[in-house]
Amino acid sequence: MNSTLRLTLASLVAGTTAAVLVTQAVEKPKYTTQEVMKTLHKGKDSIGKHVMDGNGTKEEIHKLLEYYPSLLLNEPEKGDKAEWKKRVTALLAATKALDKGTPGALEQFKEAVNCKACHQAHKPDKEH
Repeated sequence: MNSTLRLTLASLVAGTTAAVLVTQAVEKPKYTTQEVMKTLHKGKDSIGKHVMDGNGTKEEIHKLLEYYPSLLLNEPEKGDKAEWKKRVTALLAATKALDKGTPGALEQFKEAVNCKACHQAHKPDKEH
């Protein structure tokens, strides 16, 4: 094998390896699903509840936008992955619409934040 071909193959292998490493680094979620839920939705005075009540501040909406993308990178604990992605994508879209002040965004957000439906589909049953 001539040196030009070796150099080309070595560059290709190095580039592919770097691309895989960058992709893995980018795809690692910042927060676990449990961290997202605990931070944003736990309790009657949670950020999520405050936003759903129409009282969310820009800072609270930005906090949602900081945490929710991790859900797309996390696997659902149970249930269909495509359905999980569909739910989270709707949640992100609704939150971005809230941030932009899009008319109807609050209703869209309320529909996307359906805790019971999401938990039934994706949260494992607790063993007694």
